[in-house]
Amino acid sequence: MKESVVDSLATALGKLPGIGKKTALRLAFALVDNRQLASDLSTVLAETAAGVRECVLCRNLTDGEVCETCLDRSRQNTICVVHTPADQRSMEDTGLYRGYYFVLHGSLAPLDGTGPSDLGIPLLVERATSINAREVILALDSTTEGEATCAYIANQLESRNIKVTQLARGLPPGALVEFADSLTLSQALKGRRGY
Repeated sequence: MKESVVDSLATALGKLPGIGKKTALRLAFALVDNRQLASDLSTVLAETAAGVRECVLCRNLTDGEVCETCLDRSRQNTICVVHTPADQRSMEDTGLYRGYYFVLHGSLAPLDGTGPSDLGIPLLVERATSINAREVILALDSTTEGEATCAYIANQLESRNIKVTQLARGLPPGALVEFADSLTLSQALKGRRGY
């Protein structure tokens, strides 16, 4: 039996992160009920698909060759390395960091065929060297793949005498030591500070 147009739309919407089957169906009906919204959304999606590309310097998403952040000469001479453009936006939204960024779009995963070049690590090293970065901050996920990626990047940069730091990790406020996993406890011990 052939899937209806609304069901096909719901199936496509359900492929978005965080959208379950019921939400996808609710969104599909909302778009069918509001033809103007559907038309506007269709136009914006087509423009986005045609116009968004990776910045040639930092791999963040942009509609030009170089993103606004890389063009901003008032930024500090540091680079914050993140997994995704969403991570970059989260860091920027804190208002606490005013340097440059580099977006990997993933983690090292040799078994899946994702190596340093796929993540743009040679470009990161070139960028850090060319701007004479005083520090590269690794703001990657605390997963096995994220930690392996951090170690690789740190090795590449430190061999060129570039200071590398990593976001602090460990027990969040209110956490019970008894229920923390070994990786969290290990990072909490490594990142301990004076009291």
